[in-house]
Amino acid sequence: MEFKLESKDGASKARAGILTTDHGVIETPMFMPVGTAGTVKAVHQRELTHDIGAQIILGNTYHLFLRPGLDIIEKAGGLHKFNGWTKPILTDSGGYQVYSLAENRKIKEEGVKFQSHIDGNRHFFTPEGVMDQQRIIGADIIMAFDECTPYPCDYDYAKKSMELTHRWLGRCVKHFDAGSGKYGYSQSLFPIVQGSTYKDLRMQSAETIASFQREGNAIGGLSVGEPHDSMYEMTDVVCAILPEDKPRYLMGVGTPENILECIALGVDMFDCVMPTRNGRNGMIFTTEGIINIRNEKWKEDFSVVDPGLEGYVSQQYSKAYLRHLILSKEILGAQIASIQNLSFYIWMVKEARNKIKEGTFVPWKTQMIKKISQRL
Repeated sequence: MEFKLESKDGASKARAGILTTDHGVIETPMFMPVGTAGTVKAVHQRELTHDIGAQIILGNTYHLFLRPGLDIIEKAGGLHKFNGWTKPILTDSGGYQVYSLAENRKIKEEGVKFQSHIDGNRHFFTPEGVMDQQRIIGADIIMAFDECTPYPCDYDYAKKSMELTHRWLGRCVKHFDAGSGKYGYSQSLFPIVQGSTYKDLRMQSAETIASFQREGNAIGGLSVGEPHDSMYEMTDVVCAILPEDKPRYLMGVGTPENILECIALGVDMFDCVMPTRNGRNGMIFTTEGIINIRNEKWKEDFSVVDPGLEGYVSQQYSKAYLRHLILSKEILGAQIASIQNLSFYIWMVKEARNKIKEGTFVPWKTQMIKKISQRL
């Protein structure tokens, strides 16, 4: 994997770059649709590629491990062959499940014991095992195994958790470097910065993971309920330390406003379930603002869903029709809403990239945030 910075914004820390993997080139800043179980919910691969313009998708090791099982994925020849996606894939290590499945897991130095949310069976994840699992899945970018702390989190717990994440990282790197890919293409390992919302811990963690000199670095443990100002402060602190010549990935973020603000702080890569999850429930992100398509006001609105996304496939449909589909719980409604929201997110980061290269990012961002954050 190679990363090349193309342009930097003069009025902020925003950057435009090119990330090259064996499965294709990714222009940054970029947004990754989340395909937890090997699928971006309600969206075909063809639509992701041709209609939405996705350059990379994300899969989750924990969920794929449970279902369909890594033996199935390995027999298929890796996740690319299994799901028919020909572009890059990034896999989350399962560290987020350490946080989200708090009632069904037990953390030890050796690893984490999980109880499956599907059938109650118990499984044990170790840093070494997670590396092997992601090798089998065949992601282009593999995440280190970490513990994502909750918010709020007291200082002592955050410190102990961060130190455990660092020890696990050492084991991940050692095991990863001792092995090789299964399917004939290269894979890259990204460490993850932790430390909750404590500046000194975030600085220490950023310095530690940067010392491993991997091909890219991630920032975890944010977007877990902390105030947005805290997210921005921690992101700014970390980006000031992480190497400038390597991509920076802010995990699980976030709203359109979050993404634009964090691009300004020097982040290159984002993912979030919000476009698809919120879309299925009737929240539509557009270039003019946020629509609750369930509201009565859209019942007889026959204008296209988002006039600002002219030429995108979701613009074949009116607000009134989409409202009808969502209220009727028709599958097509979830599909159109998901395509619209993903199209908007990816359009937004592409526009941000263009404005960075033009040198007009900050005034554009200021204007855009006011516009897209309003409720219509």
